[in-house]
Amino acid sequence: MKAIVDTNVLIRMFTQDHPTQSPAAAEFLSGNEIVVTSQTLCELVWVLKRVYNFSSEELETAIRFLAETDTVTVDNGAVREGLSFVTAGGDFADGVIAFEGRRLGGQFFATFDRKAASILGRQGIKCLLLRD
Repeated sequence: MKAIVDTNVLIRMFTQDHPTQSPAAAEFLSGNEIVVTSQTLCELVWVLKRVYNFSSEELETAIRFLAETDTVTVDNGAVREGLSFVTAGGDFADGVIAFEGRRLGGQFFATFDRKAASILGRQGIKCLLLRD
């Protein structure tokens, strides 16, 4: 059976910041097949960046580690798109949102975020930059 993990389990594993929860998370994750949803990945990236000051490179390493681990299931398309945004200097979540939106039939991305609009434009994805 595959376990769906909450963000806090992944945070403990990546940060090793808790004396009992961090080892328990690492042991659980190494001994089980897990599913990590796109929402969980977005939350993970946000917390690691904002609370733990992970750099873009460290975030990419963490996400790639999960995506490339045989016992971990992620939405590879969403991960690729999210990482492409991180690499371009944007937010992982914007890439995931754009990917999932297109998959659900969305034809363009609407945003106030100039950076996200620029990244999407460079990727050839239709975007409407709303004016504030």
